[in-house]
Amino acid sequence: MLKVLLAGGGTAGHVNPALAIAEIIKEHHPDAKFLFAGTPFGIEADLIPKAGYDFAPIKIRGFQRQINLENIVRNFQAVGYLAMSGSRAKKIIKDFSPDLVIGTGGYVSGPVVRKAAKMGIKTAIHEANAFAGVTTKLLSKDVDRIMLTVKDTKNLDESVMDKVTVTGLPVRKAFASISKNEARKQLGIPEEATVVLSAGGSLGARTINNNVAKLLKWYQENNIDVYHIHSYGTYKDYENYIEKLESDGVKVKDNPRLQISSYINMPLCMSACDLIVSRCGASTLVEIEAVGRGSVLIPSPMVAENHQYHNGMVLERAGAGIVIEEKNLDENKFISEIEKLIKNPEKMAEFSQNAKKLHIADTHDRIYGVIKSLL
Repeated sequence: MLKVLLAGGGTAGHVNPALAIAEIIKEHHPDAKFLFAGTPFGIEADLIPKAGYDFAPIKIRGFQRQINLENIVRNFQAVGYLAMSGSRAKKIIKDFSPDLVIGTGGYVSGPVVRKAAKMGIKTAIHEANAFAGVTTKLLSKDVDRIMLTVKDTKNLDESVMDKVTVTGLPVRKAFASISKNEARKQLGIPEEATVVLSAGGSLGARTINNNVAKLLKWYQENNIDVYHIHSYGTYKDYENYIEKLESDGVKVKDNPRLQISSYINMPLCMSACDLIVSRCGASTLVEIEAVGRGSVLIPSPMVAENHQYHNGMVLERAGAGIVIEEKNLDENKFISEIEKLIKNPEKMAEFSQNAKKLHIADTHDRIYGVIKSLL
């Protein structure tokens, strides 16, 4: 029986690829046994058991760069966790006795994958972002194989490039499984309409929510014929988002041109739209590529090493979207960029075609090819 230990966590962007890789392996090895290592503080502690997999907690935290009393305490705690992480990783590995260990990012990948490599177990890592994180960079010399989402991933040494395979990032089959017309039929949107979709992730993003509110008001004040779908997220600060729009003069309720809610069916809505406004998380961008849609991208500045900016620039350089950093964003610029695109359907179509060209359709086969080479 094949036994695989996966390590990754902290964010869904590290956990979901690990779950997808497990599913890819199960397609070829139905009796394979899996164990996931992650922090008890991260989203993985909830997502992994819910997905039906065994979970091995290992306490580890990143260091806080901003100096204040709370962060000093957290950093002392992080030192303690780091000191114990090697022995905890060794115990997890010895107890499970895996044939293969795969890291998908986050601090927890470090001690688990490094210890496995030192113990002579076959190892691989997967980097989701276009700018390799610290953990990936540190592990790159220890592991047997490196899987990348983007060909020109930055921050990796030339000395490790012989281990690299560009696999892409696994994406749910629901994306690109429905035509634009069928998606619009399900959503009650006319086939000939111009449709804009905006979202800031599952929790929402204040910058996107605020600018979309201004955009919706601009539509109505200028009689702009656009259908707009917006997900404002589930974070508690946005609970009254629709009420605030209405109080600001934006007619939302009983308005067929606006579909505004905290949560949407993302595969369906992406398939229905012409243009997407979004953050630049790796998974989101791969989904945009899978459906083949142009985009206006606003990277979150609150992520390590500004990796969302590097992710978004992959699409901009390919002629598939526009990146606007928050420091350069204001209401007028945001509306101006949207206006230029919705009034130029040929440009939106060009963006869409270029986005589709970036999609790696055989990601599952490529990932399994790497895994098979290590078994």
